[in-house]
Amino acid sequence: MTAAAFLVVFGLMLIEVRRATRNERAQRRRGGVEPSGDVYEAMRLAYPAAFLTMFAEGAMRGRPGTGVLIAGATLFGCAKALKWWAIATLGPFWTFRVIVLPGAPLVASGPYRWMRHPNYVGVIGELIGTALITGAAISGPVVTAIFMALLSKRIAVESRTLNAARSPAPTSKQHVPH
Repeated sequence: MTAAAFLVVFGLMLIEVRRATRNERAQRRRGGVEPSGDVYEAMRLAYPAAFLTMFAEGAMRGRPGTGVLIAGATLFGCAKALKWWAIATLGPFWTFRVIVLPGAPLVASGPYRWMRHPNYVGVIGELIGTALITGAAISGPVVTAIFMALLSKRIAVESRTLNAARSPAPTSKQHVPH
């Protein structure tokens, strides 16, 4: 089961990398802006490393009980479904990087109708689900907490950038604070 889970987790991750890379190039061609201060470089390493760490711990610990394995697989599947719903809703705007097209409306359909960051909720669900699947009782909570800290920084950068992109540009009649 662990080998199959490994292939599923990393196979799906490769599909997402390919889509994100394609969308990033398209966003830049359309004038997309990438803000400073993002934690993308750290996340880009931490995300696959988190899963590798959990699989390594799981290999040392052995297979978890059937109930835990089923709960983990169910959570992972639901989290991935939520994440892909967010990806499908954002369409060409979904990327791993924060790239915002100035003037583009904020997406408020699909899962964004009910929550601000369904993609990130999905990611945390993937991590917790994988921790259960692999039996990573130590590394699972640790890597999830680390990734949540990175996500909180990412959300702050993303929110700041989206707000700036939606704000009207000052005109000559408007006062611009220095």
